Amino acid sequence: MAKTRPKQATAGPSKAEPMLLSGGNPQIAKGYGDEPVQAYIAAMPGWKSEVGRRLDEIIERTIPDVRKAVKWNSPLYGVGEEGWFLGIHCFAKYIKVAFFRGMSLKPVPPGASKSKDTRYLNIREDDQIDEALFASWVEQASRLPGERM
Repeated sequence: MAKTRPKQATAGPSKAEPMLLSGGNPQIAKGYGDEPVQAYIAAMPGWKSEVGRRLDEIIERTIPDVRKAVKWNSPLYGVGEEGWFLGIHCFAKYIKVAFFRGMSLKPVPPGASKSKDTRYLNIREDDQIDEALFASWVEQASRLPGERM
């Protein structure tokens, strides 16, 4: 009589937490829409998740028809088919908000870039976000040509 192997149990969908890449940036699959962006924000470690939620709320309030995606493990925000005007990325000690046409914003965001057009806003744990200024930058940036990525 031949031996039969017991059937292996098949696991359902994994609910495991997303892996954090070096610096604490969540590894989220590329995707379009609010769902992958919310997954990224939920996976941001520690204090960064609450700041990510707040930034997302300000962006949505300022640009109600904002288009969202996660590409290259970073949430991106755009308007229509005009490209992306803003991106967010986690690092070990701060969140980097990239305004892809930041040199055209008034006032210019403080963080320099190797790109002639891009400017950054780096947010650290104890920083107070000037929400009115951030919303102004978002509104201005949304009217400029975006990055095609």
